[in-house]
Amino acid sequence: MARTREIKRRMTAVGTIARITKTMQMIATAKFTAALQRASATKPYTETLSDMVAELASTVSPEESGSPLLNAPTPARKRELLLVVSSDRGLCGAYNANVLRVAARHLREQKAAGVDTVVETVGKKAVGFFQFQGTEIANRHELGDKPAYEAVESIASGYMDRFAAGEFDAVRVVFMKFVSNARQTPEIVQVLPLEAETVDEESASGNAGCEFSPEPAELLADLIPLAVKSRLFQCVNDGAVSEQIMRMIAMKAATENARDLRKTLSRDFNRARQGQITTELTEIISGVAALE
Repeated sequence: MARTREIKRRMTAVGTIARITKTMQMIATAKFTAALQRASATKPYTETLSDMVAELASTVSPEESGSPLLNAPTPARKRELLLVVSSDRGLCGAYNANVLRVAARHLREQKAAGVDTVVETVGKKAVGFFQFQGTEIANRHELGDKPAYEAVESIASGYMDRFAAGEFDAVRVVFMKFVSNARQTPEIVQVLPLEAETVDEESASGNAGCEFSPEPAELLADLIPLAVKSRLFQCVNDGAVSEQIMRMIAMKAATENARDLRKTLSRDFNRARQGQITTELTEIISGVAALE
């Protein structure tokens, strides 16, 4: 009797967990759809802006551009800022573990190279990780599930001002890049100095006879800050999308495992109940036989 009660109690607990994880899966699915729409809406803008900067940068040297934010040959970097994008909550598979592992490895490599790295974070999970590691956190940014462009713009503006003032030699972001529903990869992206992507020969030859108004250097001065802000915003959006898809997958797996466990417990309960009934019948028959 005690065994059947214990199994029934476990079945109730597992059923409750399955309902909770199923609800979390549905919420994550809705949030993933919304986050993917936001990221998809901003991606063409970011890519087009990067292409424009690359084309303009191919017509002038970094010195002629007059912008300290554009990538240029520099001495060995000695101080950088690393922004680590994590989540506020767990139960999202290996999302935080993968991002934080890449960040920790990068910090070790930079330390071995003699580079002083200043760490800033997005999300509470990164804060907890670095506090446990004993790593000082210079600044903590809270962006939530729906990163607002205004908040990211403010962060990017601060980075550009500090970079232009010579406080850092580089600004990098560690985040989870959303490739597809089945693939998300942790990456490190350099935001400053801005690395304009290489322009292919066909594009370069096609723009050889173009005239720009105003001059390319003036256009770059306006476009580079926008490119930095949009690139950082895209990194944060990719992180938000990856978090929700990985939580959705994790909760789906948890729900299926809970249902499988409940089926196993149900079989165990039926066996235990059958054994209990058999024992009771045997005792009754034995009692009747003794009375005769």
